This record gives sequence, C-alpha cells and structure tokens, in this order.
Amino acid sequence: MHELSWQRERLEHNRLARAQRGDEDAFAQLTAPYHRELQVHCYRIVGSLQDAEDLLQETMLAAWRGLEHFEGRSSLRAWLYTIATNRCLNALRDGARRPQPVVIGAGAGPHPPESVAEIPWLQPYPDVLLERVADAAPGPAARYEAKEAIALAFVSGLQHLAPRQRAVLVLRDVLGFHADEVAEMLGASEASVNSALQRARAALERRLPPRRERVSVLGPGAQADLVSRFAEAFERDDVDAVVALLTQDAVVSMPPEPEWHQGREAVGRFLRARQLRRLPQRWRFVPTAANGQPALVYYLTDGDAWVRAGVFVTGVRADGIDSITRFGGEDLLARFDVPERL
Repeated sequence: MHELSWQRERLEHNRLARAQRGDEDAFAQLTAPYHRELQVHCYRIVGSLQDAEDLLQETMLAAWRGLEHFEGRSSLRAWLYTIATNRCLNALRDGARRPQPVVIGAGAGPHPPESVAEIPWLQPYPDVLLERVADAAPGPAARYEAKEAIALAFVSGLQHLAPRQRAVLVLRDVLGFHADEVAEMLGASEASVNSALQRARAALERRLPPRRERVSVLGPGAQADLVSRFAEAFERDDVDAVVALLTQDAVVSMPPEPEWHQGREAVGRFLRARQLRRLPQRWRFVPTAANGQPALVYYLTDGDAWVRAGVFVTGVRADGIDSITRFGGEDLLARFDVPERL
C-alpha cells in the first residue's frame, strides 16, 4: 500500500512538472480527478447547477493560467478549492442575488424560513453527477454527512447566508478543512474565519428542519415503494390518493415560480386547480434521483409522444412525503439520465 501511494505521488509530481512547462494533456490528467467534487462545491455555494458548471470551467482556466505559480505549500486539491471558492465569491458579489419573499398559498399557515421558493435560482443536482464524488471523503472535522450536505433543504438554507459565511461553513463543516487552511484560502485571519463560522452555523441551524428529519430513516426499498405509489396516483390524476401519501406538514414549491403551499388541505386545493388547467393532457413519470433524494421526471403528452417537461424532487420521511419541489427547463432536464421522449 505504501509503495502504491508513493507511485501515485511520483506520477502526480511528474504530471505537475510537465503541466507547469505548458503540457495541456498533463494538466488535464492532473486536474480531472477533482472536477466533480469542485463542481459540487460550487453548486453548494451558488445553488445553481448551470452556474456551478460555468464556475468549474472558470476555475480550470484560472488554474491553468496560474499553475506556474503553484509552489506546493498546500496540496493541489486545496489549491484548486481556493481558486473555486474565490471564483464563487466573485460571482456572488457581482450577481448580488438575495432570497426573495414569496406569496403563501391560501390557508398554508406560517411561512417557514427554509422554503426553497425564496430561492428563484435554485436548481436540483442530478445524482448521476454525484457518482464519483463519494471518493472524496470529508476531513475528520466535518459536521455534516455527505448525503445531508447535498440535500435541497441544506443547499437552499446556505443561500440565505452571507457569501463569506457560506464559503467558510462549506469549507469547514462539509469538507473538513482546518481553520488555518480556510484562512489561507480566503486571505483572512483565523479569528475572522472562526467568527464567520459561528454566525453561519447559528443562522443555518435556524433554517434547517430538525436533524432527525434531514435524512430519511426509510430504507431504499421502502422509499422507492412510497415514491412509486405517489407517481402512480399522479398518473391516475387521483389527487386524494396523492394527498394521502403526504405528511401533515408537506410543502409544495416550484422555483422560480413564487409558489408555496403547506399542509394536505392547501396542497390538495393547489393540485386540483393545476389539474383543471392541465387536462386533457396526461402525464407519466420516470424515477430518478437528485440531491441524494428520490426524484421523478415527468412527461406530458405531445401528439403521439410523451415529452419530458419537468422533475419533482421529493423529501421522504417515515410518515410520508414531506416535500415536492418542481423544476423545469430542458437544459436542466438534459442533465438527468432519462430519455427526452417516451
């Protein structure tokens, strides 16, 4: 094992030397293992898959241009995270995006601060893009499990934090970098990093649901069965059956639309109103996954074909489905491993 590790280090050192002399192939081989985890990192900070893809490209371009100045004081991975994090902070500073209040569905009750409807730029992250990220285990200082730290509620909660707080929390509590490493990445003092982290933790915990509800206690088989029955009820246009599978406090939201409905009664009214607008169009569902959660790509009739039209990302608890978040857009749907037509 030690011999294998030494050989990998030597290979990386040789590739680095060649890349610093201008070998583009060596640079590509050197950085390719980090692409997916860096894209997920950008996604957590900015909340948008499309923006994360763009920021990954910016990070790679900046790394290529600055590689000759990399002296190896930190690991290559930490150096790439430094570039990616600062690119994200620049993008947030330029965009100045802030969560916006939404109109609450009639009878929905109090509007919780963690509602994803307040984040119009929020997009789901297809699980097919997470497949090789699991190899990058967080450091021992991480506070959040990998599955918990990619969930929609977590990512949307991050969007309410100030950009610097957001970056510090992800680097420290999700990735497990030490405070001195984060301070160097951000060009800040350790004291300021620790202060930002404490404020970020307090603000995020106020927005997240109780920890017992963040990760489903149902096994994969039970989750799949529940979501399958949910899809079958939708395909039958049986709103009563759909509502019966929801938790009492279930939430429906549809970013970027300012729609937010909570509770079985409010959700039932909303679904019946939407049903009247959609019929006689029918729909079908294909199971998939996003943000570590069960998801359903839905297809609507178009002549003799079924054409994909959107995706539901579901939150599942032991007592039923507690959230349905609908997303649309063909550019987004193309990232899911499902056919364009059925």
